[in-house]
Amino acid sequence: MTDQAPTSGPRSTGTEPGVPSGAPAPAGAATAVPVIELRGLTKTFGGAKALDDVDLTVLPGEVHGLLGENGSGKSTLIKVLAGYHTPDAVDLKINGEPVKLPLPAGSFGDLGLSFVHQDLGLLRDLTVIENLRMVDLAQSGSWRIDWRAERRRAYQLFDDYGVSLDPHALVNDISETDRALLAIVRATEGIKAATGEDRRGLLVLDEPTVFLPREGTERLFAIVRDIVANHASVLFVSHDLDEVRQITDRVTVLRDGRVHGTVVTAEATEGQLVEMIIGRRLAQLELARPDASGRRIAATVDGLRGPGVRELSFEVHEGEVLGLTGLIGSGFDQVPYLLFGARPCAAGEMRVGDATFALRSMTPKRALRAGLALIPADRQRDGSVGSLPIGDNMMLQVLGDYQPAQLQLRRMRRKSQELLNEYDVRPPDPGLAYQSLSGGNQQKALLAKWLQTEPPLLLLHEPTQGVDVGAREQIFRTLSASAERGMAIVCASSDYEQLSAVCDRVLVLGAGRIVRELSGGEVTKERIAEQVYNSVTLAEAERVR
Repeated sequence: MTDQAPTSGPRSTGTEPGVPSGAPAPAGAATAVPVIELRGLTKTFGGAKALDDVDLTVLPGEVHGLLGENGSGKSTLIKVLAGYHTPDAVDLKINGEPVKLPLPAGSFGDLGLSFVHQDLGLLRDLTVIENLRMVDLAQSGSWRIDWRAERRRAYQLFDDYGVSLDPHALVNDISETDRALLAIVRATEGIKAATGEDRRGLLVLDEPTVFLPREGTERLFAIVRDIVANHASVLFVSHDLDEVRQITDRVTVLRDGRVHGTVVTAEATEGQLVEMIIGRRLAQLELARPDASGRRIAATVDGLRGPGVRELSFEVHEGEVLGLTGLIGSGFDQVPYLLFGARPCAAGEMRVGDATFALRSMTPKRALRAGLALIPADRQRDGSVGSLPIGDNMMLQVLGDYQPAQLQLRRMRRKSQELLNEYDVRPPDPGLAYQSLSGGNQQKALLAKWLQTEPPLLLLHEPTQGVDVGAREQIFRTLSASAERGMAIVCASSDYEQLSAVCDRVLVLGAGRIVRELSGGEVTKERIAEQVYNSVTLAEAERVR
C-alpha cells in the first residue's frame, strides 16, 4: 500500500485541477529521508478495525495535514504514535531508523517527537511556569530551583513567541486560548531541545486551533512556519479546511480507518477534499428562512457589563439566529456565559418574554427557569458529565418529566434512544459513556439534550468547534430548523463561514461594545472578516465619539 490516492478517488470537474494520483514531496525534500514513515498500521478494538493497513510518510520541513471525519481513525493514529495504544501491526521508521511501538515512556524527546493533544496535557492546578518546565526540572537532578532565573527565561521565551502569559498564573485561571498557546510553546521547545542543530523532529498538533480565535491561529501558523524553516516537520490534524489549505504542504485523508489518498494541498480544491473526507459531494448549503425582523422580540439585553463587556445592548427576535463575533478580548465570547449566569456580571437587564431579570443576580438555575439553554465551547468540561452514559446526559434536563424516576427508567431509555436516532448520534447506544463519542457526536448529543426542552432562547459558543464537515452540516440544519420553529438563537463564534451560513444578523464587537451590525446580504464570510479586522479602529472611533 502507498500514500497515493486511489483511482477511485475524487476527480476534477470542469476547469478544476484534479486530485493527483500521487503527492510529490515539498521542494528540496524529494530525496530526503522521511522524518517519520508508517507502513501497514492496523489497530483493532473489540473486533472493529479503527485503523486498517494505514501508510503515512512525513518529510523533513513539511507541514503534513491529516484529515477525516470524526471516527475516521485520526485520533487513534496519534495515540498509537504517542504510545497510548499498542498497534496490532506496524512498521515504523523515524529518521530512517526502525522503531518498535509502543514507545517507552520518556523516549519521545530522544526521538524528536512532541505532541499537543486535544486536551492539551496541562496540569491545571500548577502554574504556567511549572507546566512549561516540569519535565526538564524533574530530569535536572537539582535539589533547588532558581525561580527568578526560570521566570526571566519564561518571559524571554514568551516574548520570542509573541505570547503574553504570566509565568506565575495558575493554568486553571488563564483562558483556553492561553492554555493552547502554552501547550504549543512547550511542545515546540521540546522539539528544539531534543533535536539540537539538526532539528529533524516531528511536532504533532491534534486540533491545535480548537480554542484559538483568528489572531491566535495566525500566531500558531507563524510558529509552525518557523519550525519547518528549521527542517523539523509538523503533522497537523484539523477539521478546518481553510486552515489546512493555508498551512499544509500535503494532506492525507482517512476514511473508515483507511487511507483514502495523499494529495498536494495546493493542487486539490476544497470540494475535492470534502469529497475525499465524506465520500460524496457536499451539497450547497441553503438555509434561507423567512425574515425574522418583523417577528415578536424574544429577548432584550440592556446595559450588559461584565468581564470584557461594556454597556452591551441588543435584541433578538423569535425565529432569528443572531451571531456575535470579534477579536480576542472584544468580549463576544463572554456574552453567552454572562447571560446564562455562568460568569459574574456587573450590571445589565434581560427581558425574556414578559419577565425581566437583573443580570447581576442571574444564576444558571434562574436562567433555566427563564427558558434559556447554553451549549458551551468546552462541551466535555462544561456541558456534560463525561463519565455518565450518553442517555443519562441527554435526559438530565427533563428528569422532572419522568418522576418517580425508578418507575420511568424504561420510558427514559426509549426517549434517549429516539433522540440518538433523530439526531444521528453515532454509535446510537445510550449506554456508552459520553466522553467516548467523537466531537461531532458529542455536540449532536448536547443539541438533543437541550432542544428537547424547546427553550425560547438558545445560547451557543463555538457550536462546531472540533466538528467534522459532515456533522457540521447536520448541526447547521438542526439550528436552522429550530429557528424556523420560532426559537431565538444567539451564537458567539470566531468561525465566519459558520456565521454566514446560519445567521440572520451578526454583531461585531470591539473593546466590549457593538461596533458594527451586519444583516441580509452583508452577512458573508468576507464581509464579517473585514469588519472584525476593522473592529479595533471602529471601537476607538466609537469611544472618541
